[in-house]
Amino acid sequence: MPNPPLVIENLSFRYRDRQETAIRNISFEAQPGEVLLIAGASGCGKTTLIRCINGLIPRSYKGEMTGSVRVFGEDTSTWKLAQISQKIGTVLQDPERQILGTKVLNEVAFGLENLGLPRDEILERVDEALRLLKIFHLRERETFTLSGGEKQKVALAGVLAMRPSILLLDEPLASLDPASALDALDTARFLADQGMTILMVEHRVEDVLRIQPERVMFMSGGEIRYLGSLSGLSKVVNYREVKLRAEEIVERARQDPPPAEIRILPGAAGKGESEALVKFEDVAFGYESDVEVLHGINLEIRRGDVIAVLGPNGAGKTTFVKHAIGLLKPKRGRVLVNGRDTRESSVAQIASTLGYVFQSPSHMLFAPTVREELSFGPKNLRHSEEQIEQEVKEALRIVNLSDKEQDPPLALSFGQQKRVSIAAILAMQSRILVMDEPTAGQDYQNYMNFMDSILQLPSFEAILFITHDVDLAVIYANRVLIVNDGRLIADGKPQDVLRDFDQLKANRLVPTSLLALNLEHFPATGRFMKAEALAHI
Repeated sequence: MPNPPLVIENLSFRYRDRQETAIRNISFEAQPGEVLLIAGASGCGKTTLIRCINGLIPRSYKGEMTGSVRVFGEDTSTWKLAQISQKIGTVLQDPERQILGTKVLNEVAFGLENLGLPRDEILERVDEALRLLKIFHLRERETFTLSGGEKQKVALAGVLAMRPSILLLDEPLASLDPASALDALDTARFLADQGMTILMVEHRVEDVLRIQPERVMFMSGGEIRYLGSLSGLSKVVNYREVKLRAEEIVERARQDPPPAEIRILPGAAGKGESEALVKFEDVAFGYESDVEVLHGINLEIRRGDVIAVLGPNGAGKTTFVKHAIGLLKPKRGRVLVNGRDTRESSVAQIASTLGYVFQSPSHMLFAPTVREELSFGPKNLRHSEEQIEQEVKEALRIVNLSDKEQDPPLALSFGQQKRVSIAAILAMQSRILVMDEPTAGQDYQNYMNFMDSILQLPSFEAILFITHDVDLAVIYANRVLIVNDGRLIADGKPQDVLRDFDQLKANRLVPTSLLALNLEHFPATGRFMKAEALAHI
């Protein structure tokens, strides 16, 4: 009988700069043609497990490792990384860390060139991978012009071109619009059906269940708490930690007390919601002089707004938001912040009004400790030492990282880094909070808790977040924008914008079980609610 593609035995690891063990006594086998979903809270050890399998531990990440990783019967401890990468392909959580080439074609060809394959074969494999992922149109693009979701697809294409036997996907859906996420999942199912072994770390459990993974592993505190079929998952996990279908959450939540009502944006109350804090007037922009990316954007951000910006990858959402904070200046039209043209204000001046959380935490984090990271912004805004101390502690409490104050930010998991980047902006006490993909890499409980807390902070008068998570818009937004092809397609209340399923589909958005349930109950509730609240209607 042939050896299984992957066998893990008694695997434990502790990072050199940490006290606690990241994973403990992990043992399992993965079979050909299997999709194994790995779920669990942010920081529970999922990414560490992936690093042990692909050889980055102990070669790049140092520490104490015990146990074994065997690939097709061979212990990989003596293999070089190049040898491992021919058998095991990995797509990282943060595509920024994986992309090296300046052009998409060169990036996807990179691994094949290192194998010394003939040029014709390299081009054939590159084109095959691009077509499989439906991104052949990006072949000649410069990688720095791609959106986060497009970079994620390019990173996956580079791995698939290597034709590995085992594919490790670490949060592959984090940066993808809903339709692209479904495409990626269908691709994973197709590859598994061709015999590939796929391990998928993912918080968007409801989406992955659609392709019927053969098994699910649930991790907590660095250990396997459950490994088995889909049918047993909902019985062993806390519905607050792992996002299940809305109907399942409602069923489970009926046994618990109803969630407390949150008071949204108390800082905006009594100040007049009609006043425009930010105003876009016929804004057009292009990164290249002859190519326009934004076309005639007109809108206002007013006091009390909690705005969700939805739309496909590469639609111009981040480009649009960067105009609000002055990182980009319009080629035509103007953006006004507090009545002042952003062309006449520095980014530092605008930062006292608008705090911006980047899509990729690696674009923000630089300090040696989490505490210093969070202190940097308030110091530059000349807050007092006493005020900074209070702001840092409150920000860490909100994002559930109070125990990480002295840790190096870049040594944390991707999900924890994302929360540090959010906390860094919270500590600055800006009047408007702008977040690009705030829930990327976050488990359900963490993102619900920090969104609940953020919306109740008295410092904020308006919040705007870019998201591919339709449910985030359903639960928290009082206004939804759909942006596509650099144009504002829709702007209105969630119950008006999100009930148009044809419009959602045209903009690569997919209705969710929570949206459907809210629309069903809307005549009785008059508003959209989280599943835990719907359980008590």
